[in-house]
Amino acid sequence: MTDFAFREYKEFDAGAVVDVLRGRVLGVVFRGMIPAGECARITERFWNSPARRTRGVDAPGHYVGSYHYHKTTRDYLDEASAAQPELDDILGTPHDPLTAIRSGLAEALAAEGILFRSARHDGREAGTALLRSWHGMGQFALAPHEDEAQCGEPRQADFEIQRVKGRPVGAMNLCLENGTAGRLVVWNTRPDDTVRERLGLVHTGSPYPVEHLDGIESLHLNIAPGDVYFFNGAYVHAVEPETSPTSRRTTLSGILGFIDERTVVSWT
Repeated sequence: MTDFAFREYKEFDAGAVVDVLRGRVLGVVFRGMIPAGECARITERFWNSPARRTRGVDAPGHYVGSYHYHKTTRDYLDEASAAQPELDDILGTPHDPLTAIRSGLAEALAAEGILFRSARHDGREAGTALLRSWHGMGQFALAPHEDEAQCGEPRQADFEIQRVKGRPVGAMNLCLENGTAGRLVVWNTRPDDTVRERLGLVHTGSPYPVEHLDGIESLHLNIAPGDVYFFNGAYVHAVEPETSPTSRRTTLSGILGFIDERTVVSWT
């Protein structure tokens, strides 16, 4: 049974992330892991990048990278391949926080005989991460949703990430900038396909009606620039809006999980 809580740490502990991937705990947060100067450097490059794109009304915001959401495997991998050099250019150093986290996680998993790598198909690899900033100013900047439903996308039936479905879906987030609000909200509910069918969310997992979540236990996690957190994204979660239109919540994110007992893959 998953401990519905966030365990807090003062420094990165890859073993704690493995606890999330094994379903032992909902989430973990590493406070102040990324130095302020590094956060500022990456966000400045992000906002000045000619590669930055905008996203539509359902989840308004800006991003650099590629989403696998609602795409064929080929289209996603094409976009991921094209975007990876742009992302690498923004991160820009061999000691960037993403590299440190992925290396630490690979080492911790290897000690258990488990391989950690990017998801792949026909010799092509998924993106390593996604830089994004949500701008929704309604009840939520990012509406209540979960990340497991997307692992059943019919157009990606040939993609190995679908083997994560039924296991913990690890959501990785590195907070680079945030205002006084922008909390993460997680509800203690992990919908199955029966619930998704009733709500019309079988392959999207979004958005869950707020009334569906009434009375369900929830956690609110305050996030500051420099914090890194992982949690089981199969649970319904959302992001609260900033209190000011000039405030920005920017993260470097990815998804990861076991596809079998000896392999963990990541994608965006």
